[in-house]
Amino acid sequence: VLQKGLKENFADAEVSVVDCPDLTQEPFNFPAKGICGKPRIADVGGVPYLIPVVQKEKLYDLNKVAKDIELPGAFILGAGAASSKTVGVNAELIPIVQTKSEKKPAVNGSYIAQINPADKGCLLEKYSSKYTDCEFGLLANLYASEGQPGEVIEVKANGRTGELNFVSCLRQILEKHYGEKPVGMGGTFIIEKGKAKIHIMPPEFSACPLKTDEDVNNWLKFFEMKAPLICQPVIVSRDPGFDLRLEHTHCFSHHGEGGHYHQDTTPDSVRYRGYLLPAELLFRIDKPLETHLVGRD
Repeated sequence: VLQKGLKENFADAEVSVVDCPDLTQEPFNFPAKGICGKPRIADVGGVPYLIPVVQKEKLYDLNKVAKDIELPGAFILGAGAASSKTVGVNAELIPIVQTKSEKKPAVNGSYIAQINPADKGCLLEKYSSKYTDCEFGLLANLYASEGQPGEVIEVKANGRTGELNFVSCLRQILEKHYGEKPVGMGGTFIIEKGKAKIHIMPPEFSACPLKTDEDVNNWLKFFEMKAPLICQPVIVSRDPGFDLRLEHTHCFSHHGEGGHYHQDTTPDSVRYRGYLLPAELLFRIDKPLETHLVGRD
């Protein structure tokens, strides 16, 4: 299904079932070897807690999320917002956490991407270099598993010929094929070649209510960042009525760049390689009572 669909959006695409590479090795350096074992997705909080006006009191903990999704000690990947209470400013969180179990403490391999106060560029830092918690704020889309080795779906795509970004393409392929049946996937992919459009939220929350996508885009800071970028996507093909964010991808690198992935900017030369797994369960945590569809790109 994926290979056929990808070939409509990329010059070259190959999808196969492979053994998950050891994710503790370069370029990932994750705290777990794989993304297998009881795979599940959690959508926590939501964009309505950020806009039109921020609700700073919305704070969460990945160790508690692991228990809430009935997988204490889960290995969690995904995309979210940093806790402004902990970090002191608004920032992008790239969660990569082996949550605590009865036997072991948590290992937090996350990154945060924020606007550098010195030069207004990207400041990417290892979360554990400054903080000891596993908190986040406002919203997160998370893929969780036991972090085991095992078989995964390897997706390779080179040379983008269509308009859709890599993640949107995967999601729309699933939606088209499976229709009413929601299919969720998560894992990691690398932009191996090329450049990408990435945003980072400003350090200050907007004082004026952000009411449209245009308001949000004017508020966000956009950058063109270079490969290799290691990305953590969470995808659900369609919303079965839980007010989900259907796709959300954050990325980091070993050259100081990272944030929220939008699209590659070098379609001819771009090269993607990903390792994904369909999730068995979906958990919706702290769904906003008042909602809207602004700012979900």
